[in-house]
Amino acid sequence: MFQEKKSFFGKLSQRIGDAIMMHPKVDEEFLEELEEILITSDIGMDTTMHIVERLREEIKINNMTKPEVVKMRLAKIIAALMDKKENQKLCEDTPLVILMIGINGGGKTTSIGKLANKLKKENKKVMLAAADTFRAAAAEQLQIWADRVGINVVKHKEGADPASVIYDAIQSARAKNMDVLICDTAGRLQNKKNLMDELNKMNKVITREWPEAARENLLVLDATTGKNAVSQVKEFGEVADITGIILTKLDGTAKGGIVITIADEYDMPVKFIGVGEGIDDLKEFDPREFAEGIFDE
Repeated sequence: MFQEKKSFFGKLSQRIGDAIMMHPKVDEEFLEELEEILITSDIGMDTTMHIVERLREEIKINNMTKPEVVKMRLAKIIAALMDKKENQKLCEDTPLVILMIGINGGGKTTSIGKLANKLKKENKKVMLAAADTFRAAAAEQLQIWADRVGINVVKHKEGADPASVIYDAIQSARAKNMDVLICDTAGRLQNKKNLMDELNKMNKVITREWPEAARENLLVLDATTGKNAVSQVKEFGEVADITGIILTKLDGTAKGGIVITIADEYDMPVKFIGVGEGIDDLKEFDPREFAEGIFDE
């Protein structure tokens, strides 16, 4: 899954490996060092304490004495923490309307293109809506991705009402019997009231014009922002009912531990990860593979 596993996992894996070498047995000093390693790897304090507390319980119950065994158990704890069962997967019902939200520069437009490409390869009929009408060239960037994928995009002139774009896109998608409509939205958090008003209008239009459509609200987060990603989950969560996360730019960062915090503190499923710049570099998130990759030396 992770094309650049070494660059992403290497630092954390090496530090845990060093701790095992220094502490050949499971003692309090080893656990304290493990706790410090997790905290300084963009896994938040509360989540780290939660993980280590569960680990202590399992060490006691199973009488674990070898750090290598503890490491494997730690991977299982993290995998279980991030596994959101049926919510882990993108809704398969059709028609489906996906609102893509996230700050500008976080990889939202790129993720829309990659997701559209993935769904088209699954033989779904996909259309895009350029409802981020206030960012210069946003519609043009979306059009470039639509051309690459070979699908249509509904767009208005810059500064148009985003809800009117959604309205026209729904009429077109319904007329053409589309399976999925992916909607780009504004990424301005500076004025949450305006963002809330826009999203509310879009939601009302979708509910009124396509009531039978299933819904997903996906938040796009840049993995390189580390702990700032948690703030974005909180801020956007106040203006939208987020159903899942797309984590971008995992190919060159060691800050992916923030995924664990988001999954724990917000009970939020990570549905997709971006692992490169190519059009096919959007992968379904696998909690078990992610957790095992952290400790794969």
